[in-house]
Amino acid sequence: MIPPLPFTDADRHLIRALRRDLHAHPELAWKEVETQARLERALRDVGASDIRRIAGTGLVARIHGTGTGATIALRGDIDALPITEATGLPYTSQNDGVMHACGHDVHASWTVGAALLLARMPAAGDVLVVLQPAEEIGEGARAMLESGALDEAQAIFGGHVDWRFDVGQVVAQAGPLAASTDTFRITLRGRGGHGARPHLAVDPVVGAGALIMAVQTIVSRRLDPAAPGVVSICTVHGGGAPNVIPDVVELAGTIRATTPAARALLTSELERLSDAIAHAHGLEARVDLTEGTPPLINSADAAGWAAAAAREALGDDVLRPLGATNMAGEDFACYLERMPGCFMRFGAREPGAPPMDVHTPGFAPAEDALFPAAVVLAHCARIASRELGSAP
Repeated sequence: MIPPLPFTDADRHLIRALRRDLHAHPELAWKEVETQARLERALRDVGASDIRRIAGTGLVARIHGTGTGATIALRGDIDALPITEATGLPYTSQNDGVMHACGHDVHASWTVGAALLLARMPAAGDVLVVLQPAEEIGEGARAMLESGALDEAQAIFGGHVDWRFDVGQVVAQAGPLAASTDTFRITLRGRGGHGARPHLAVDPVVGAGALIMAVQTIVSRRLDPAAPGVVSICTVHGGGAPNVIPDVVELAGTIRATTPAARALLTSELERLSDAIAHAHGLEARVDLTEGTPPLINSADAAGWAAAAAREALGDDVLRPLGATNMAGEDFACYLERMPGCFMRFGAREPGAPPMDVHTPGFAPAEDALFPAAVVLAHCARIASRELGSAP
């Protein structure tokens, strides 16, 4: 049972209406023009000041504190996905082929809700309300940081809806919470020829097959079993006819790790194996790596403040362990490379509701998740501002 929360009926109506409006009008990464305008109005309505448009379609606003503490940031993401909605909600997406299938409409709205609470009961220091575009493509957080708008922030908090937990339950724990999201493309170049005379060719298809199998040993034999990791080859392209050996085969995939050390090892081993297998088959290998978001690692202090905020706001029994390694990515990790912080998971399942997953056409998190998350985020800012402001 969630204890009474500090929202009036008018507050609840405002936050629900915002969420439903955002849900009905989703926009893809870097196209969140109407979303930005709607959120700007909402921030003004709840008492934020110094509202700035930054990083194209992002927003940063300030909630003034009492002047005696550290500046803290609260982040909500705002972009949607290229998915056709099938929830049947009365406020279903009105934009064909675009849907808030990851809960960013909820995240943005509970961040505005936290701003409302902080305007009424300020933190010791100022709070920066960060509404970030382009999380789904892993670009928005870096753009927000590069704008300089968060330079004064000394800690940051945010969260994600999670259907595995009931409304009112919170995951706030130190250490890895999401994985890095690097991608790779491997080009194996040989010499094509007639499929009837393979001895006259240097076959990159055979080399690709050997490499696909060898790559499976990186995680199973090179990575510490206690350190989660993924190396997945997801596309293979080569050839165009059943009787022609091609000159080139291309493979592409993703590398996921939850620590910087594991990330570096998986990357170096992929390059080493690619070169070695290519050499063994008389091929040339080229490995192109694209750096994605880093692993998301919550700091111990910030996770402790977040856990305290959840207990004080919602009760002693609300905290839950994540329970499983999350190998998906989250660009909140970029903020954590610059400052301490904690990214939480907020329960978004009504008791007894069937399971559902994000990035699916039927994803519909419980709307009541808005309110406990807003309360916890606001209280995170108060606690962190006080603790960092009093540090020697």
